[in-house]
Amino acid sequence: MATAFDVARYILEQRGAMPAMKVQKLVYYAQAWALVWDGGPLFAEPIEAWANGPVCRELYEAHKGRVTLSPMDFAECPRERLSEGQRVAIDAVLAVYGDKSAQWLSEQTLGETPWQHARARLMRREGLSGEISVKAMADYYASTLKQIEAAEPTRETDFVGLYAY
Repeated sequence: MATAFDVARYILEQRGAMPAMKVQKLVYYAQAWALVWDGGPLFAEPIEAWANGPVCRELYEAHKGRVTLSPMDFAECPRERLSEGQRVAIDAVLAVYGDKSAQWLSEQTLGETPWQHARARLMRREGLSGEISVKAMADYYASTLKQIEAAEPTRETDFVGLYAY
């Protein structure tokens, strides 16, 4: 199975150096949408609801202290762990979210149910880490996809179209 590090490296190879916070949010969205499209996670590492949005703690520990990340920061990750289908899914996420700023991505995730529910549990001390469950992500983004398709689906702009090509 691929790791969050594999996903981060692929994102950085496709888009070049970027803020660490942006990498974290793109890794989150890649995981969330892969759950919907492929029916399973891209990687096993948990994602937590931190104050500025979702964060993969293992990934954070590897880049802690660096504001900007580049593909070389994850050079030890073998490229072959991501399947062609996984790369297509990540590319679809990058087509929609890749040009957004780290701040925009952070604010977007803060307004979404998976982060809000995990953060609320953490604030009520019902969990130590504020982990965003895979089920919460899958349910929320599947519902979001249904709303997109029900609105005015076009193969050029919706996720179904991006993922199909």
